[in-house]
Amino acid sequence: MNLLVAVDLSPASKLVITAVQRVAEVTGAHVYVVHVAEPEPDFMGFEAGPEVVRDQLAAEYRQQHQAVQALAEGLREHGIKATALLIRGPTAAATIREAERLDAELIVVGSHGRSAIYDVLVGSYSADILRKSRIPVLVVPTRD
Repeated sequence: MNLLVAVDLSPASKLVITAVQRVAEVTGAHVYVVHVAEPEPDFMGFEAGPEVVRDQLAAEYRQQHQAVQALAEGLREHGIKATALLIRGPTAAATIREAERLDAELIVVGSHGRSAIYDVLVGSYSADILRKSRIPVLVVPTRD
């Protein structure tokens, strides 16, 4: 069994990883810890833009990759098969596409429990996954 757990690298990610750990211990699943990084800016001239912008973006990707690796390593320390992945793209679509590519049988996401007004104005990643995924989704509440 393959599980894809989508993390946003906020403090809530540890709560989601704890829930996934419990599922993986029972099922023996391979866990793919996935963080979707923002795609490169599509404004004109990014490729030829200032080197400082490219360096900053590279540094952010390195930090995000290290954080995802640390979450996967925490699972491996508990005897769980875990792989860390950093992908780029529109978050919900990229997550679903990666889950399908990995033959995931379950997608696990966290829910920050923000208000309906926030979700209408800004959007909700977990709600977007629920609406668009053909793979079952487990939503872990992470609000205090």
